[in-house]
Amino acid sequence: MRLPAARGPITAGLFARLAGPPCELDPPLVTPPPETALDDGDLQLALFACYELHSRGFDDVNDLWEWQPSLLATRRDLERCLEAALAHDVPRPPAVPPQHVRHALAELVAKEEAGGLSPAALLWREAGLGHEAGLGRHRELVVHRAIHHLKVPAVFGAAMTGPGLDDSYGVYLPDVPGITLAVANVRSLFGLHRRLRGALAGHLAALEPAAPSYLRNTSDLAAQEPSLTGDILYGAACALTLERRWAEHVLSRWRRGLSSLEEREPAVRDGQEGEAVAATS
Repeated sequence: MRLPAARGPITAGLFARLAGPPCELDPPLVTPPPETALDDGDLQLALFACYELHSRGFDDVNDLWEWQPSLLATRRDLERCLEAALAHDVPRPPAVPPQHVRHALAELVAKEEAGGLSPAALLWREAGLGHEAGLGRHRELVVHRAIHHLKVPAVFGAAMTGPGLDDSYGVYLPDVPGITLAVANVRSLFGLHRRLRGALAGHLAALEPAAPSYLRNTSDLAAQEPSLTGDILYGAACALTLERRWAEHVLSRWRRGLSSLEEREPAVRDGQEGEAVAATS
């Protein structure tokens, strides 16, 4: 995977430097206000690229950039903006006794469900209910989820090739909006910082409520470190809020007859040479 096209001043400056040898970066970046940061494609793509350097990296970026001190300082600035955005948009649930964590998690998940379905599940149902664009919508959702699960591509390979999509690593990174990147970035943020271990446990448990291992691990962590129960519930609330925000973005675009993906040529294809499934705005 190569560096994608820049989406604004943050990625333009950052990617220009990353394309060259490791060096000192410019002074701290000017980041968007918390109320718009989760949807800001420029900010989210820049942070996603910083995290990607700890994973597979980019073919056109020197691996020595991974631990370059000024890049880590830049990533810290971006992370602070992301954390401020979460604090702005996600009310922090009250802490509960460790033995009540599992019940509190179930209550948070239930509040986000409509008719027993999560926002994401409702989108999958919407994509398949007899719409002429149903196949295209299904493929769009697969593209969004491919970014969510980019760090474990083996999990998603069959889902990509089944509907005729390209399963190359990161190929659809330029196509997804800021909120999709934010979903992936928050998981990376929680996973890379030990101080956020409680938030990570709650985040995973909320997204996979049917997975006994996540719930068991979260309950064990709460019992071992009772002071983390508030963080556990906050991480869950962050996951659920982001899922809802992402689903609202997708659905609002569809209701206007538009693709939920960013405009790019070529976009997701429907198997016909040169014809894109996803409509562009």
